[in-house]
Amino acid sequence: MNRKSFFFIFGFGVVLLSAISAKGQVTLPTVNLGFKTTDNPNEVVSAIKLVLMLTVLTLAPAILIMMTSFTRIIIVFSFLRQALGVNQMPPNQLLVGLALFLTFFIMGPAFTEVNKNGLQPYLSGKISQDDAIAQSMAPLRKFMFSQTRDTDLSLFLKLAKVDQPKTRADVPSMVLIPAFIISELKTAFQIGFIIFLPFLVIDIVTSSVLMAMGMMMLPPVVVSLPFKIMLFVLVDGWGLLIGSMVKSFG
Repeated sequence: MNRKSFFFIFGFGVVLLSAISAKGQVTLPTVNLGFKTTDNPNEVVSAIKLVLMLTVLTLAPAILIMMTSFTRIIIVFSFLRQALGVNQMPPNQLLVGLALFLTFFIMGPAFTEVNKNGLQPYLSGKISQDDAIAQSMAPLRKFMFSQTRDTDLSLFLKLAKVDQPKTRADVPSMVLIPAFIISELKTAFQIGFIIFLPFLVIDIVTSSVLMAMGMMMLPPVVVSLPFKIMLFVLVDGWGLLIGSMVKSFG
């Protein structure tokens, strides 16, 4: 585009906006945010529900982290970066983004069930808000139960001083969620230990070779880092790691 064409298009746009404004055809909607005084109890309840809903939306990232597979994935990625010895590669934004997409991939069936049984019927007015929350929590609770160890669940049942439930439906979500998080932390640390082993062997061998050669002043990490990266690439480390993590969720 040459300079004459640019000025022509710019001038045409200015003239067009001026003509529309002159005819009064541009109207901006007004938005009012606030609460008004009322004596109707139903309106008060609706306002309280709106505030609670906004609060839940602000806590949505924490809910996503604590009730899905995100916790295990991001911790394993952190262990991998520490084992390789590269502090800033891959960057945090990339690891978090990859962890989020893997979370959506793993939690896809659960999210589909939440949308089908909870969200869409509520938006259509077929079920109440309480029923929608219960229907939405059902697939998430099923996922958390499948990944939670019985010992961790029993621990939090004792800490909460809750009677031994007869079925899983009797277990409160406030007990299930922290038990699930503890189980995820244990599993992530176990995977991290397995990841560290081959890279630790490379560090030990490199340090022994350098010491035998009398190269005391050269840090072993500088020499072992290329070998660790080469090993990770040759064995298709990303494919093995991500495939194993996805399979670990069943």
